[in-house]
Amino acid sequence: MQSWVTLIIQGGKILIDNKVALITGSGRGIGKGIAITLAKAGYDIAINYNSSREGAEKVAQEVAKFNRKVNIYKANIQHIEEIKTMFQNLYNDFGRLDLLVNNAGVTRMNPVLEVTEEMWNEVMNTDLRGTFFCSQAAFKIMKEKEIKGTIINITSNHALGCWPDSSVYAAAKAGVEKLTKNLALDLSEYGIRVCSIAPGYTELHWEDKYKYEKYIIPTAKKIPLQRFGTPEEIGEAVVFLASESAGYITGASLFIDGGATLPIVADNRFV
Repeated sequence: MQSWVTLIIQGGKILIDNKVALITGSGRGIGKGIAITLAKAGYDIAINYNSSREGAEKVAQEVAKFNRKVNIYKANIQHIEEIKTMFQNLYNDFGRLDLLVNNAGVTRMNPVLEVTEEMWNEVMNTDLRGTFFCSQAAFKIMKEKEIKGTIINITSNHALGCWPDSSVYAAAKAGVEKLTKNLALDLSEYGIRVCSIAPGYTELHWEDKYKYEKYIIPTAKKIPLQRFGTPEEIGEAVVFLASESAGYITGASLFIDGGATLPIVADNRFV
């Protein structure tokens, strides 16, 4: 039987109530911004973390301010058994899943000759394999409950552009972009949409003032829009892609990078 949700009105906006979103790697950074933005939009939130319980609890406190149900799940998505346990616990707690945001990832940059098997496995097993098996587990719940849900994969503009020392990371993210399209095709008959968001440089509230002034500000000036993005901006894109307004969008990738992957202009101002 089709699962139904109710509508609530808050601040003049119609929000979906009783929908559940799981955001992997949401104890900090981009995942944190996505979780809070989705809570603001009316989702109940499942927070996943691997190493920072403290960070996850702080995000849960922010989510609770919007009167949303929130639970925290520890899982290293490199390990399939931990993925299975997380989704089973989520199902027991919430009874449904409407949106999966595959955000958890490992960013490691090394010159080609310094790439080790350990580094390769950590990046690929988290960013690519983990994304697939989380998607598989989400699909299982959505299919069983007949939920026309959404899966959104957070990739990177590295999937398109090339920067030094990022062969492994870029390959993993490019793999997730292709995975997104194939999953979109395979899951379409169930009414489940799959899209990706590819962020560029993102403001993560660096506390190191020296690093900020010496590296972050000069880097921002090389971006066509002259600034870094914010986790909240990525969160707003997730809200849109998961909404009925995006109901005819699947297999698509949205780049949010301030134009960093645009061609270099004639005056070489952007590099």
